[in-house]
Amino acid sequence: MIKVLLVDDQILMREGLRKLLEIEPDIEIVGSAANGADALSFLSGMPPANHPRVALVDARMPIMDGVELVGQLCAEFPDIASVMLTTFDDDDYIFGGLRAGAKGYLLKDTPPDELVAAIKRAAEGETVLSGAATERLVAALREGIQAPLPETEEPAHNDDSDAPPSELSEREYEIALLVSSGASNKEIARQLYITEGTTKNHISNCLRKLGLRDRTQLAVWVSQNSAGQ
Repeated sequence: MIKVLLVDDQILMREGLRKLLEIEPDIEIVGSAANGADALSFLSGMPPANHPRVALVDARMPIMDGVELVGQLCAEFPDIASVMLTTFDDDDYIFGGLRAGAKGYLLKDTPPDELVAAIKRAAEGETVLSGAATERLVAALREGIQAPLPETEEPAHNDDSDAPPSELSEREYEIALLVSSGASNKEIARQLYITEGTTKNHISNCLRKLGLRDRTQLAVWVSQNSAGQ
């Protein structure tokens, strides 16, 4: 059972998320808070065994915003994976959240099934980013901006880190390019006229062949190896 904490200053959003996630058999909502300060107070007053595994955190809130809360959670409750869920896709929030230690950055228009999948992936230690956030991160890397990588394991770079895309099949590289553009599995499947299951299998093969952990690292790999391709 994945325990989740909801942190959002809009009560309708909190209650909507609660109703959406409570129907999932392997997700339990352990509490909610209207801002970062309330969230920290709530966590401090509960036994560690009851702590959530994932915190869904809004970016803009009164008293203590999402970026500050993520930093505090990483420092005081490192076992909680913070995923920012917001309407804002500007660089300050995206990069600020990642610098603070967020395990994900999603927009509130994320489809329910993708949100549930993201919560499960974050609970397993993966980084989850919306298409917009992935695009900003990859663009920053291409432009040489010191944008932070999410705090997952470092991408598996070694002396072969500059290996050409020929490590992948033509189809795998095509899918990797779409991942780097921020396309979801559903969008990739629709564009290439394949099933979502086939898309997932290709992405898994890409990660395995390149020694990467998740699609964010795959997007970074593409940005570093697609020059001149």
